[in-house]
Amino acid sequence: MRRPLPRWAGTLAAKAAAFITVMCCALAALLGVLVHVSVTDQTVGQARGQALDRLDDAVRAYRAGDALPPGAGLDPAGLPAPLRELAVSGKRGTMVAEYQARPAMWAAAPADGGRAIAVEVDHSQQARTIAALDRSILWSSALAIGATALVGAFAVTRVTRRLHTTAWVARRISAGDLDARVDDPRTRGPAGRRDEVAAVAAALDSMAASLQGKLLSEQRFTADVAHELRTPLTGLHAAAELLPPGRPTELVRDRVAALRTLTEDLLEISRLDSGRERLEADTEELGALVRRVVRASGTDTGVTVVRDARVETDRRRLERVLGNLVANAHRHGRAPVRLTVDGPVVTVRDHGDGYPAYLVDHGPQRFRTEGGSKGHGLGLTIALGQAEVLGARLTFANAADGGAVATLRLAGDDA
Repeated sequence: MRRPLPRWAGTLAAKAAAFITVMCCALAALLGVLVHVSVTDQTVGQARGQALDRLDDAVRAYRAGDALPPGAGLDPAGLPAPLRELAVSGKRGTMVAEYQARPAMWAAAPADGGRAIAVEVDHSQQARTIAALDRSILWSSALAIGATALVGAFAVTRVTRRLHTTAWVARRISAGDLDARVDDPRTRGPAGRRDEVAAVAAALDSMAASLQGKLLSEQRFTADVAHELRTPLTGLHAAAELLPPGRPTELVRDRVAALRTLTEDLLEISRLDSGRERLEADTEELGALVRRVVRASGTDTGVTVVRDARVETDRRRLERVLGNLVANAHRHGRAPVRLTVDGPVVTVRDHGDGYPAYLVDHGPQRFRTEGGSKGHGLGLTIALGQAEVLGARLTFANAADGGAVATLRLAGDDA
């Protein structure tokens, strides 16, 4: 089972894609500059050599008194001023400049009378060659960057998708789904050939399997112990009933009853943990059911029906949940205890010190009670487990003005 990747692959993929793109751009820019400089130097060097050759011919013709070749002249129009100043100072030089709306390569040398002899060579073809080269470099770099970015994004997305799947499975395991596994195909080969993501997935699957095995072993142990205790406890209860009346007899009977209750609770928790519990659903009037629970509890619990509702539920399990909540409110809280029905939502509230912080944050924990309170700490655990079987949501909170509030939300139709 693979969970689809949300939007993008996450922060890691974004960073990896950005890194790949930046590196591609930097590499393309470096290669482009190197190619541009190399080809430009070569092209300009060839044009400079051609211009100097023509300048040599023009200087020889000038010194021999012959007519200057085409493109040569003394202080011709368009000769760049810096190049003329260089020639007048007695040096030879070349320069690329615009001449008649086109690029031209100028070469100049000193002549008599503070003048300069210069030749002009058309540089348009070389300029077009360099411009075409620059465009080719730009387009090829863009294509290379795009292709590399796509390939890199695909490769990174595959890795991050596997990481996302591993994290999702880890969250499922932490939520209680011990059957969840990554089941990465790469974990089935030799351990030496696994990549890092496959190693993490294999470790997670191994941890989940080990944890599941230990929990199942503990559940079987708890169920076996509770089951084995039922027979001797039944005999002990029968024996306690034969004892003569008196305070010692009452104490024995009270402890035997507590042990029987604990044993039955352990068996119920074992059934809930094993997932073997099945609903026997029927339509129930929630208000009437709540009143029956309060009467059966034998406690002074107020009932308020704001809006009655018909719910499709398992009556026995719902009575068990509400009965445990009411009993817990009277045992650990203070009066008045009120049970309120508002549509498919049932609220049980007392006016004691409220639930402990750990219970509000993480839910009830087995065999844990606060402040030396009586009980074995299984009532709320059973209520939460039975609520999950019912498909209901049971939450615990503390009221702002004091007291514990347990809220059970059922699916149902308002009456």
